[in-house]
Amino acid sequence: MLRGSKRVLFAASVLLAGLPAVSFGQNPPPAKKLPAGPSAPQSTHYPILILAFGNDPDWNLRIGLKGPERMDRPGYPPIPLEPSDVAHEAAADSWTYHAKDSATGAAVAVHLTREACTDASNDTLTSAPPPAGKYFFRASVDHAQIGSLKGCARIAAELFPKINNQPDQEEDDAKTKPPVPVSSVTNFKSPVAVAYLNASQQLVLRRGQVSRVVSPRPSSGLSVSHDGKKLLFTADEAPGPIRTLYQYEFETSEKHELLRANVRQAFWSPDDKRIAFLKWDNSTWSLWIVSPDNPQAGANIFTREGMELFGWADDHTLLGSNKDDLLWISDDGNIQQQLPFQEVFGSGYHLARIDGVRLNPANPDILLVSFRYVPPATEVPLDKHEGDSPALLLYEIKSKRRVGLTPVGTWAESPEWSRDGFQIFFTGADSSRRYATYRMFWDGIGLQKYLSGTSLVIGQ
Repeated sequence: MLRGSKRVLFAASVLLAGLPAVSFGQNPPPAKKLPAGPSAPQSTHYPILILAFGNDPDWNLRIGLKGPERMDRPGYPPIPLEPSDVAHEAAADSWTYHAKDSATGAAVAVHLTREACTDASNDTLTSAPPPAGKYFFRASVDHAQIGSLKGCARIAAELFPKINNQPDQEEDDAKTKPPVPVSSVTNFKSPVAVAYLNASQQLVLRRGQVSRVVSPRPSSGLSVSHDGKKLLFTADEAPGPIRTLYQYEFETSEKHELLRANVRQAFWSPDDKRIAFLKWDNSTWSLWIVSPDNPQAGANIFTREGMELFGWADDHTLLGSNKDDLLWISDDGNIQQQLPFQEVFGSGYHLARIDGVRLNPANPDILLVSFRYVPPATEVPLDKHEGDSPALLLYEIKSKRRVGLTPVGTWAESPEWSRDGFQIFFTGADSSRRYATYRMFWDGIGLQKYLSGTSLVIGQ
């Protein structure tokens, strides 16, 4: 038994040899020297739960009975871990837990040393941390993609949900069933204002419980203002390249024309005071910014071959791309940041094209990418006409960590973040090619059908 502020239990066994019988009144027979038995086995996993944590940056990691279970970082989806072996250095009273990132396969090593530790403060899973923040383990985590993190650790038995050394029938039954994943997101908020195309391809704007048909004809380039009261969309009035950019007011149910030109991909600025869009100008697509009160007085701020627009990164920066790179473009036309698509996708995909990119509203380090790729020869493309398949990818810019969000064979396109950044909405299809909008959490858990429409965008 080891001593500390709490006791850590080790599994041990002692082998006893049978003793010869002794009768009263008789001298005991001479003792025989017994052969040495095997050494007592060493336990590889000690407490039922250890919580490791650190700050600058903030992180925490849980180590359970089988090893590392999950790593959390504020502002990022949780990282599920698959535990592996444990190495114990008895002389140094330290342990190294090995695992891998379940989503990416990256190697993870967690090192614990029994020594006083006070340089970490992210003990967020308990309301009563030890006095003065003093802990009894020093901890470090090495993640092949995220890097090295340092902090402290403590035994957190009070966080363990159930302790039962005797398996019951319910537990035996559970062993034969696959575990049901549960998302760690508990404080998410449902959208208040959304626009989408219903099953009849009519354009609908819904605010709260009230839904209104904006246009009976299919429309594109949907963008709901951040206050949820206005909708931008483009419509083809006649065959040809000319489109009309409309603005619809929810409170008055009025629709009026803003521009008539070869335009697409219009987006409200975060303060809803400006509109950015692409316009065909001098045989190429150009980025324009206008005021909805005076759309004819707009300005062309940026032109590139193969230009695409994905929205606003902040009040003065737009997210777009050329054919090779993702671009952060200031509203004066300067490139602030450039990210090659090759870096986003690596070598794991035979990329066909990029369909869309969305920045997480709460963390600009996270990209949600919609793309089409050519599956391996062993897989059958979902789109037999195009010869490729649509999919979603989550990418962390700083760590270069990429996570595929759709299983192979699943149709997923036109993704949108919820305003809180915890949920992802996308257009999907079942095996019978019935289209609908689906929702899942940012860690890929909790997939469910949201509504029967498609091309959903979120305003509020």
